[in-house]
Amino acid sequence: MRRVEVCAHNEEWSLMFSEEAEKLKLIFGDEIVDIHHIGSTSVPGLKAKPIVDMMPVVRNIACVDTYNQEMQMNGYEPKGENGISGRRYFQKGGNNRSHHIHIYQNGSKEIKRHLAFRDYLQTHPDVKKSYGDLKEKLAQQFPYDIESYIDGKERLVKEIEEKALNWYKDS
Repeated sequence: MRRVEVCAHNEEWSLMFSEEAEKLKLIFGDEIVDIHHIGSTSVPGLKAKPIVDMMPVVRNIACVDTYNQEMQMNGYEPKGENGISGRRYFQKGGNNRSHHIHIYQNGSKEIKRHLAFRDYLQTHPDVKKSYGDLKEKLAQQFPYDIESYIDGKERLVKEIEEKALNWYKDS
């Protein structure tokens, strides 16, 4: 059973992102348009689960499945869309996960949603603190129940996301 752990921001996360981004560029080659560091580990000062979320943007999402074997050889478990249409999702590290990969095709609305959320938290320290504090509290309350942890932060995530998308289009 995986433990829900939230810890202080770690400067190593940006290095872990950069190192893994280079590996993904070697695997996917010219299919990659861009790779973004997303999620809580991408926001300096934000408390986070120590799992680096990455968002490669590709030219053609349908091609991604042809790379599953190579991704497995690099320690990734392919999960298909995993509940989000138009995404390909991979996990690395089993019960001690180190990376989550969320791949979208160039032009997907999900890309903007993730970038807006990240950038909003980076520029709104009060919101970042509230979000981090809630995550820490939920991790303590539900140390072995990831579903309750996720459910507990869902309302605040939706509020932040809505504000972030409005802010993003205005900036």
